[in-house]
Amino acid sequence: MTPVVRLYWAIALIFMPLSLVWLRGSIDGAVSILAILGAPLQLTVFLVLLAWVLVGAYELFFSASNLRRNYPVLANIRYLLEYIRPEIQQYFIANNIEERPFSRERRSLIYRRAKGASDTLPFGTEQDILAEGYRSLAHSINTREVAEEHVRVKFGGPACRRSYSASRLNISALSFGALSSTAIAALNKGAKLGGFAHNTGEGGISRHHLEHGGDIIWQIGTGYFGCRNPHGRFDDSAFAERAGLDVVKMIEIKLSQGAKPSHGGVLPGAKVSEEIAAIRMVPAGETVLSPPSHPEFNSPKGLLEFVQRLRELSEGKPVGFKLCLGKKSEFMAIVKAMLDTEILPDFITIDGAEGGTGAAPVEFSNRLGTPCLEATYYIHQVLTGAGLRQQIKIISAGHTSTGFDMLEKIIVGADTVNAARSMMMALGCVQAKSCNTNRCPTGVATQNPARARAIDVPQKAIRVHKFHQATVHAFLELCGAMGFSNPDALSPTDLLSRHEGSVKNFDQIYQPLIENQLLTDSIPDRYAEDWQKASAAGY
Repeated sequence: MTPVVRLYWAIALIFMPLSLVWLRGSIDGAVSILAILGAPLQLTVFLVLLAWVLVGAYELFFSASNLRRNYPVLANIRYLLEYIRPEIQQYFIANNIEERPFSRERRSLIYRRAKGASDTLPFGTEQDILAEGYRSLAHSINTREVAEEHVRVKFGGPACRRSYSASRLNISALSFGALSSTAIAALNKGAKLGGFAHNTGEGGISRHHLEHGGDIIWQIGTGYFGCRNPHGRFDDSAFAERAGLDVVKMIEIKLSQGAKPSHGGVLPGAKVSEEIAAIRMVPAGETVLSPPSHPEFNSPKGLLEFVQRLRELSEGKPVGFKLCLGKKSEFMAIVKAMLDTEILPDFITIDGAEGGTGAAPVEFSNRLGTPCLEATYYIHQVLTGAGLRQQIKIISAGHTSTGFDMLEKIIVGADTVNAARSMMMALGCVQAKSCNTNRCPTGVATQNPARARAIDVPQKAIRVHKFHQATVHAFLELCGAMGFSNPDALSPTDLLSRHEGSVKNFDQIYQPLIENQLLTDSIPDRYAEDWQKASAAGY
């Protein structure tokens, strides 16, 4: 018997009977002092000891926890401290730059910009600017101002009849169901105020996406939510009806996402309310599965034929696809299919392995996928080497919270950038990391209406707008500080990184391709093996 167990039995067998005597008002011996203090104290002591005995007895004989069996009652203190450890770490222990995925410095910057407060930094940087992998820029003595015509980007290739002029920064995929109705409404209203786009995520287009008139990028996932038949296959007429809405500006086919590439999704039946069921076109109260791959196609050519199908059904709106870069030969297979079929997507969205989601298997989130910056560089180079880059726009998504985050993605090849978690923080998210529990303390990532009511839609929409405005402004200022009046003139040589003891630009660390080089016999070794493996007929 452990000392703690002996203590428990001592309290149970000695002090519990004594407390009963006190409660009855008996005055004798060692307890006379306590007795004269009055009944309230006696009752409190009795109740505390009663709780101690009952909880301890249960834990000694029935608890599944080893600690609780050996240390009845007291072990609960350990579990209580463990439960609040993330908050203690976040608020009292972690410094400004060490937290993951978003440091306190980044979160504070987002909050300040969303509020329209000062975003300046006193007393110098806290970053270790000599650390391996630290990225930086070379400024110019000849500063410029970015011209107005280069602040937005036109989406729509040769086959597109209804092009879209997009902001350099837009809201990344955030589904209704993962986020609350008020969060979705505030994001969309913020997009309307700031003139930028709001990606629906694969959960479909809800009334909360539409009520404020913000520009929509409709994402079509493997479950075809909002455009499916009862068997889960794609439905042309249902898609055409939604795609014809004026606020729907572009269509994005989701192949994979950075936080859990090649993994399907499960929405438990308990979360499939009548509203969500109607939006997703599924039965209410039944568990909904999203397969890991698309039922409508299983080859690179099939993907491009689906792109063309959606473009025709949407009457010529820009259509592209989103992926997290995995096996490089598989992306090259898609590129070869583009060359063979002459069907091109209007854009490609690149999701980095550092991207977030409401719930992901630990192994998938930690170990699969290519980081956003590296993937953006690679896809930009492959499209250049295939002679297709000028006809296809690139959107880069993954851990975007500052103007520098935007700039480095555009430097290595992106045309525009998406942000999700930082937009959530602009709404009030505090990185509580409870998105998968339905108990988000700020009402952002929950379907609990009592929690969701914390979001004041008009007020938070202004915060989203201000965060977007200030972040884009910081991006444009950085471009000008580097001597560029057009962000499209930036190149990978402008991004510097400490690599193996010296400072190198991205073209020195990786390897660039020249226009059409993949179509010649002089393909660099870094690309040659994957290019030879790639087949337009299949992955």
